[in-house]
Amino acid sequence: MASLGFSVDELLPRARGGGALKMGLTALSESDWLQPSPDLAARAAAFDSYPESVQLTPLAHAAGEELAAMLGVSGGLEGAARSVWEDICLLSADGYREPYRLIGAAVTFPTDWHPAEKLGQPLIGLHKPIHGYGEQLASGVDHFMANLKPGRIFGRCNWFVSPTSSLRWIDTEPPAQTFAHVTPHNAGKTLFVRCERQTLRRLPETGAVVFTIGVYRTALGKLAPANILRMADALATIPAEEAERRGAAHFAPQLQTFAANVLASTAGSS
Repeated sequence: MASLGFSVDELLPRARGGGALKMGLTALSESDWLQPSPDLAARAAAFDSYPESVQLTPLAHAAGEELAAMLGVSGGLEGAARSVWEDICLLSADGYREPYRLIGAAVTFPTDWHPAEKLGQPLIGLHKPIHGYGEQLASGVDHFMANLKPGRIFGRCNWFVSPTSSLRWIDTEPPAQTFAHVTPHNAGKTLFVRCERQTLRRLPETGAVVFTIGVYRTALGKLAPANILRMADALATIPAEEAERRGAAHFAPQLQTFAANVLASTAGSS
């Protein structure tokens, strides 16, 4: 089985570049499910500071207890999420042809979303801001979720460009203001590539699907040159609507100029 890795440099080559949306799933072994050396102090501090990170419906209690027992801890969903690096969402459906809904979330390192606003929503509602999800991915995701067998683990990853290295990233300002300080000269230090390492598996007893989100972030200039160029290419080819949602107009030109300089420097030294 393949491994996604646990760093931005390892994850980026497996993430969507531009073009159409793809699930991009990779089968994982049990040993590749979760971060092997989590910073539990950072997790505890975040959950203690942001109690709203945990959102539960009544359906989440049994599934949360099952997951906690699987991880060898107590405390239901929150206890499980405090014991690992990953944020954790629980999804469940009322029947085979019914939509999967978010029944519980322990998300203390969010990427610009609020769990309380998504609780109880079906998958298509959870992904509503993402351009093309309904047309390109919704039916495939629904089919995958309905047929996911206990014991199987799948992973995927994505990327974002943020103006901060913070593990919690909820942007409260318009992109023009958020990225106003970024220039081609300082982009390597002021832009951060943020990857979510996501996994999916089904709990055998309750049947709920566990969706984990491990956040990794690195300053643009610290990435391998190939990944800096990969980011420039991705920003040049993502659909216009998705670029607008991400505020790319306010950082992509700076990132691409920085990448071109990196390419020139690499070519000059070879």
